[in-house]
Amino acid sequence: MIRTRDKKSLVKGDAEVRGKPVSASASEMAEVVLPAQTNALGKLLGGHVMHLVDIAGAMAACRHANSYMVTASVDYIDFQNPVNLGEIVILKSHVNRVFHTSLEVGVEVYSEDILTGQRKQTTTAYVTFVAIDEHTRQPKPVPPLILRTAEERHRWRAAAKRREIRLAHRHSKKH
Repeated sequence: MIRTRDKKSLVKGDAEVRGKPVSASASEMAEVVLPAQTNALGKLLGGHVMHLVDIAGAMAACRHANSYMVTASVDYIDFQNPVNLGEIVILKSHVNRVFHTSLEVGVEVYSEDILTGQRKQTTTAYVTFVAIDEHTRQPKPVPPLILRTAEERHRWRAAAKRREIRLAHRHSKKH
């Protein structure tokens, strides 16, 4: 299995796997915040936000890889603003970078006041997923990512830096 020189396709045996642009797997989901999902102050539980981040991230990862994906790590999650009872919570996810069998997905979470329509960003997270072969249940290569915008190239470079830190941290814990 080799990546082609232009890095827009992957040769797998006799078949060539074409890369996909970020837009092909970008995902969005939304739901109304209900009382069972909130704490005593009427704020969406942080653990529920993390659950939604994992789902939204997995949607983008699966769409990109056309594969089962498992969560390998959450490098970063930052709760900037609360999401209130009765608001709509909106999650947007996109693949930032593809490695060999893994990829990083960025997830942005917003709240929307249903009376005013005002939106504010509440959470940012970076999640790494690994592609799993449906027969062997082993990691498998992920198609290349095609970058089309300056913002996508910026996220691609930033993802490499986060991966370097994540791997250094993982190796330091083994010693």
